[in-house]
Amino acid sequence: MKSYYHTHRISLAVICCWLVVTSVLQAQEFGFVPSHGVKTFYRTFGMKGSPILIINGGPGMNSNGFVDIAQKLSDGHRTIIYDQRGTGKSMLATLDTSTITMHLMVEDIEALRKHCGYEKWTVLGHSFGGLLAAYYATLHPERIDKVIFSSSGGINLDFMKYAGERINARLTQQERDSLAYWTERIGQGDTSYHARLQRGKFLAPAYVFDKKHVPIIAERLTQGNSAINGLVFANLRAITFDCTEQLRYFQRPVLIIQGKNDIITVETAEYAHKVIPRSQLVLLENCAHYGWLDKETEYLAAVRQFLRE
Repeated sequence: MKSYYHTHRISLAVICCWLVVTSVLQAQEFGFVPSHGVKTFYRTFGMKGSPILIINGGPGMNSNGFVDIAQKLSDGHRTIIYDQRGTGKSMLATLDTSTITMHLMVEDIEALRKHCGYEKWTVLGHSFGGLLAAYYATLHPERIDKVIFSSSGGINLDFMKYAGERINARLTQQERDSLAYWTERIGQGDTSYHARLQRGKFLAPAYVFDKKHVPIIAERLTQGNSAINGLVFANLRAITFDCTEQLRYFQRPVLIIQGKNDIITVETAEYAHKVIPRSQLVLLENCAHYGWLDKETEYLAAVRQFLRE
C-alpha cells in the first residue's frame, strides 16, 4: 500500500510538472486597448524573445484564424495577434467612413505597441495585412525592427486589377457556379452560418494548393464582414493607397514570401522586392495563399531564418 501511494504521488508530481511546462509553452495573455473609439482585443503567445505583431488578412475578418501561425512562431518570440477595428471582439458602435480608415487602423496598431511596452517590433502582415503593414511602415518606420510580407497584396493597389480573375481561374466551373449561388443567397438575406459556410467551401479552393486545407479556409471565410470590407477598400481608393515612394527609403530588413500559385501574382511580389532596398524574396513551389498550410516546413524555415539574421 505504501509503495502504491508513493508511486501515485510521484505520478501526480510528474503530471503537474508537465501541465506547468505545457501552460508556459502555450502561455498567452489577452486584453483590450482603447484607441479612437474602439477597444482593440489582442492575444499574446510565448513567454520571451523579440515581439512579432501578426496582422491578419481580410479586411473584415477577426484574428482567430491566425492563432496557429502565432503559436508556431512563438518558440523564441513573443507573438501578438489582434482583432482589427469592428471585427471579432474589437467592436464598434458605428461602421462608416469615419470609423473605418487605414489611418485609424494604423493608430490602433500604435496604441497596441505602446500598451505592450515595445520600442520596436517585427510586423508580419498577411494578405490585406500586408497592405496595412506597408502603410504602418510609412507612418511609423522608427517603430519597426523587421517586416514580413506574407502573401501580401503588395505596396499599391495594382492587385485589384487582377485578383478577381485570379480567384475565378483557380476554381472549377462547378465551384464558380456554386459560389455564385450562395453569394446570391446571402445577398438576398440568408446570412445563416450554413449559407456562409457553403459559400466558403466553394471559394476556399482558390486560396490553397493542397485541397485538404479547404475546410480550414472555408471556416475562416464564414467570419467575413462585407460592410467593413467595402469600407476599407473604399478608403484605400480614397487615399490612393501607394507606399512605393516612401518604401524606397525604408532601411529595415524585409522578407517577402508567397506561393507561386497564389492569387497574388509573382510580379506583385517582385515589384515590392525591387522597390524596397533591404528586402529578400522567397517564392514557394506548389503553394498558394497560405504558406504555413501548403508548405509549412519551407515557410516556417524561411521566416525563422529571416528572424535570426
